[in-house]
Amino acid sequence: MKLAVVGAGWAGMAAAVAAVEQGADVTVFEAARTLGGRARALPAQLPDGTPLTLDNGQHILIGAYSETLALMQRVGLDLSQAVLPLPLALPYPDGTGLRTPAWAARWPAPLDALAAIATTRGWSWGERLALVRASLRWQRGGFTCAPTLTVADLCERLPPRVMRELIEPLCVSALNTPTVDASAAVFLRVLRDALFGPGAAGFSGSSLLLPRTDLSRLFPDAAAEWLHRHHGDAARVRIGTRVSTLRPFGAQWLLGHEGGEEAFDGVLWATAASPAAQAMRQAADACDEDCAQHLKAWARSAHTLPFTALTTVYAWAPGARLASPLLALRADPDAQAAPAQFVFDRGQLDPRNAAAQGVLAFVVSASSGERDELQARVLQQAAAQLGLDTLQALQTVVEKRATFACTPGLVRPVQAIAPGLWAAGDYVQGPYPATLEGAVRSGLAAAALAVGNL
Repeated sequence: MKLAVVGAGWAGMAAAVAAVEQGADVTVFEAARTLGGRARALPAQLPDGTPLTLDNGQHILIGAYSETLALMQRVGLDLSQAVLPLPLALPYPDGTGLRTPAWAARWPAPLDALAAIATTRGWSWGERLALVRASLRWQRGGFTCAPTLTVADLCERLPPRVMRELIEPLCVSALNTPTVDASAAVFLRVLRDALFGPGAAGFSGSSLLLPRTDLSRLFPDAAAEWLHRHHGDAARVRIGTRVSTLRPFGAQWLLGHEGGEEAFDGVLWATAASPAAQAMRQAADACDEDCAQHLKAWARSAHTLPFTALTTVYAWAPGARLASPLLALRADPDAQAAPAQFVFDRGQLDPRNAAAQGVLAFVVSASSGERDELQARVLQQAAAQLGLDTLQALQTVVEKRATFACTPGLVRPVQAIAPGLWAAGDYVQGPYPATLEGAVRSGLAAAALAVGNL
């Protein structure tokens, strides 16, 4: 079976690995020169011209990402070298905030999370007990709720400090959607796996796994190397090759690119939602009426998805170093004067890389506003909350359509588009929000559908 995968992001590379493992002959097409899609390496440089590799957005994994961690291990990655595991912690620069105590770091879920809640610095016992009671109530309810509820509705009885210092940053980091708009059902699903799940690959489900390397090397590059090393001619990854046309050819599909047209028994379309919708609309013009209806309907569902932005501000100063590799920041409710919710110390994540020392990554989830304005506000926030008033901006990355807005009752595109044609991506139907785990699960599911139906 000849299978094409269009797009070499995390979903596309997961699909390629899974399909090859099941016996398919796979060709991956990627228009860019760098693998990883919206979670990829980005070349940069320090003020003195020293080359530096950053990412097009700062991402983390958690110990509950069972499929992602298993797939990384299958392609030969040593997780002890690839990620820095930290117990659940969202510390603020002043020392307050959630932090799993050392004596509870190896406790099974949910005891580790409950210990973190019970010992949170800066909270009263009433605030801690309110969150414990809510967590146990959600557990008794099977971590389900009415599909119309927002996270703000779900947590309306929690104290303001708990909302401000834990629920809101957790929600916006996991769903890239503010609590007043975010789906409570999806948020509960994430909490179930992260705080009460068993975890994977030897990590607690709530463990924060911070990448020690750039996001392309973290999985997509390793997957491409594994495909070439273990499957040779049965698996190929063509970078810098843009698929320009898609049309049916009997029981097959023809993909057109600068090298001509190639026929495939099946196609997994694993690009972002907008180019995927455009490709399906164009393909509909070459299909019969029944096929065209399927393609147009799918394109409409992908095109109408609401999206939110994500901004990462990379800044540098000689000797800049945080008290922890990850700190939570106090963002203003209107995300204006202090827009960033988190900051990462890239030097602590990659201590052997001299160029990474002094480099900080500030994350603004569900961001709004213009790039230069956001960058200036983040630097002001760093001076006010971290005491770092000598930071210089290195690069600011604004992904205006970074993730779909994970709102209550949102209908996401299905994976099966038409016979022999499937979609993969963190935005298609699935249990997770737009995360790396959501992308990987989508790719694995698409590969299973393709191999099982061809």
